[in-house]
Amino acid sequence: MPNLIDIPFDKRHLCWFCEEPSHLDFDYYRQSHCPHPSLSIPSCKECASLAKQNTLTSIWECRVAVKDGLMRIYQKDLAIGINWTPEELAESEFECMVFAGFKKSAWFMYQVARDRVNAQGWPLGLDGVLLDQESDGPSQTLFKFDGVSYPSLLHAIKHYSQVMALDKAFLQEIVSLLGRDKFSQSVKIARLNIGITQGKQRQIINDLMSELDQH
Repeated sequence: MPNLIDIPFDKRHLCWFCEEPSHLDFDYYRQSHCPHPSLSIPSCKECASLAKQNTLTSIWECRVAVKDGLMRIYQKDLAIGINWTPEELAESEFECMVFAGFKKSAWFMYQVARDRVNAQGWPLGLDGVLLDQESDGPSQTLFKFDGVSYPSLLHAIKHYSQVMALDKAFLQEIVSLLGRDKFSQSVKIARLNIGITQGKQRQIINDLMSELDQH
């Protein structure tokens, strides 16, 4: 049973991932290689959906993937802050109904998207005891492999998927099962099974899960 994380009073109705109002709990179930116990995390619907697709090997890596997903979904809103300033929007000459609506809401939408991506949540704790506080940040998600440092495990997965034409979702699921320390083995399994059907992928994942359960 996942442990409900400690929630500061001023954060009691907020999503841990993006600090928007939360209505759900996202349950993170640990694998044997995970550095923390199974956790129940307050989450909004959108972040919970992204987190379920990207559990990776720790809740901190999962958070990186959620942020990556939010940036992808809201890239147009985030681009507003690159292309405009509040003053430029206010002084723009948008007059027709469609553009007037954009002028009115654009900066607000940019601010919401920006704040969700930038939100840091709060340090994770259980019953008043912080989970490895030094791990609650970039040092935990930094991933080094084959002489290269990646901002996160997710970035390494994306890189190897692109360079070796691997199925990213398949590789990610293998890594989630085997852990960071067996990244090389995960890549080998994915390379040996390029182009297989989703049914065959599922069979391989189930076989890996059965093998892990026996150890």
